[in-house]
Amino acid sequence: MAKSRWYRLLPIAFITYSLAYLDRANFGFGAASGMATDLHITPSMSSLLGSLFFLGYFFFQVPGAVYAENRSAKKLIFWSLILWGGLAMATGIISNVNALIGIRFMLGVVESAVMPSMLLFLSRWFTKAERSQANTFLILGNPATILWMSVLSGYLIQAVGWRWMFILEGLPAIIWAFFWWRLVDDKPQDANWLTNAEKQALADQLQQEQQGIKPVKNYAEAFKSRVVILLSLQYALWSIGVYGFVMWLPSILHAAPNMSIIKTGWLSSVPYVLAIIGMLSASYFSDKTQNRKAFVWPFLLIGALAFYGSYLLGADHFWLSFTLLIIAGGAMYAPYGPFFAIIPEILPKNVAGGAMALINSLGALGSFIGSYIVGYLNGTTNGFGASYIFMAGSLLLSALITLIAVKKPVSANTPVPVTTTIP
Repeated sequence: MAKSRWYRLLPIAFITYSLAYLDRANFGFGAASGMATDLHITPSMSSLLGSLFFLGYFFFQVPGAVYAENRSAKKLIFWSLILWGGLAMATGIISNVNALIGIRFMLGVVESAVMPSMLLFLSRWFTKAERSQANTFLILGNPATILWMSVLSGYLIQAVGWRWMFILEGLPAIIWAFFWWRLVDDKPQDANWLTNAEKQALADQLQQEQQGIKPVKNYAEAFKSRVVILLSLQYALWSIGVYGFVMWLPSILHAAPNMSIIKTGWLSSVPYVLAIIGMLSASYFSDKTQNRKAFVWPFLLIGALAFYGSYLLGADHFWLSFTLLIIAGGAMYAPYGPFFAIIPEILPKNVAGGAMALINSLGALGSFIGSYIVGYLNGTTNGFGASYIFMAGSLLLSALITLIAVKKPVSANTPVPVTTTIP
């Protein structure tokens, strides 16, 4: 069924989300280099700056998703690319911390609609049997970006300083906006590269999938759904671990003896190699078995145990502790594709985009809490053990909630029970 969708749309989705992620992840490298000294940023202020992005991200998820659902994801993402590229470049120009506070918050606002809009966009183009893998190719932009960004940022900081790092890494988003506008269509029926038969076959399949889903009148009813509430809480706890890890891993590694910024960059990239392998494997088997839950909670449990093991080893066993951090990073990323395939399979398309935005917004709140508290704990305890325990506990709770959030695996042939969707 229109195999051209895979090679035409997924590389574009991957690059777009990669650029969005670049501007939120390179802050950790700026904080680990000379930015704090130049702008007179205290450790507690550094924690706030690292987390402010997610506060802006939290407030504007649902409005952005509603706009994308009712109007145009293509137009929304085009303007978002231009604005976040400009804000990212401005990070390298400002001279005081107050300006940086505003930029970090506005970056979150501008990028807030990208994730739910892209998930909604893909749900219009890929069927249930394809969705976990399609989502994974989108979200692969996250670990893949950190993989190359970690190495590149270390070299850029050493070669041209932290200011030029932000400027050079912000410019590609503005350039890519015009490629995005030229290359994508909001819906399959708008695409001149699909035949009429391919458009009809895809529309029929997507419509057939809606038949097994109980109708939901509006967003208010969807947001009160038991599964949406539980998955919002689950994703908030999960994101505490992910973004505590992403934002502060460079600082954690850079604190080790004889650790240069370039070596920090190389080591920071290693967990994301495992993350990419885990994400591709989990999404493939999730689509093949049509079992989403079984490819989410075990990985979160592994991540929790790895953080706890790293805590037990302590700073005296750097390489063993770092190996467990690699496992934790890979395990936290692996379930993204299956997780974001759950909602479009249990809620109808008129509310699925808003529900995914709500879940993602609670994830942003968790990201704010995680990045702030991990930075705070690292600064006040002069070590990393307390933050490892915090992230381990959050992931453990997230794994447990996953087990009860979706009562049964979502299968290709079994309609979702009414009680699972709307209590």
